[in-house]
Amino acid sequence: MLGFRTQMPWSSGQASAQEQLCEGTAAVVAARQGMETPLKEVAVAFEDLARGMDADGGELRLAPFGDTCALVSVLFSSLGMAFRFAEIEYVTKVNDLIGAGKSYRTLSDILDKDIENDSVKKQGSHSRNLRRVRLGLGLIKALFEQFLTTEGCSLYDAATTAYGQVCAPFHSWAIRKAVGAGMYTLPSREQLIVRLNETDYSVQKEMRRYIDASSPIIEYIDNLFLSRNISLDW
Repeated sequence: MLGFRTQMPWSSGQASAQEQLCEGTAAVVAARQGMETPLKEVAVAFEDLARGMDADGGELRLAPFGDTCALVSVLFSSLGMAFRFAEIEYVTKVNDLIGAGKSYRTLSDILDKDIENDSVKKQGSHSRNLRRVRLGLGLIKALFEQFLTTEGCSLYDAATTAYGQVCAPFHSWAIRKAVGAGMYTLPSREQLIVRLNETDYSVQKEMRRYIDASSPIIEYIDNLFLSRNISLDW
């Protein structure tokens, strides 16, 4: 759904790649365990990440970024089969960044290295995977914004509009058609609230927290590319 293709995490060899993939997957699974109120916990994690970025003088460290993004996979999971493909592909890209966090300190470091190697947009590069993870964060943010726009807004309407805004511009007609068909399998608004273990009141509060907390992170990532004269239309 996000336009990803499965790639192995960065490594100097096949054995290392397999090891990092296992470690990355384990990190995602561990992050999701015991999340009684996943929406709230994801929002809190992004608030912590933003505070850490401020404390580091505006730099965003890769390791905590990867750990925080791992939590978002549970939000994709709560949307059911319609977002199952997006969830799998999102986790694959997060796995890569978790593995890269052992070799690179900040998001700037991986982008600068890929610029040096002329591999920013190459399939499987850390920078390309960062771009795709950012789209995943933006898709959830846009979905929540639509969900909160109108009282009683259906999840189908919210997800369809969010997808059209964030991902559809980068997809072929065939992919857009397949995604549109999948939207009919989304849970109802009430089912989503139950899956997130929230109430109608609390889900609105926590969605706004995620929107507010993720916005500076998304903006920071966009500016990383733009400040290096790399467009965002890919």
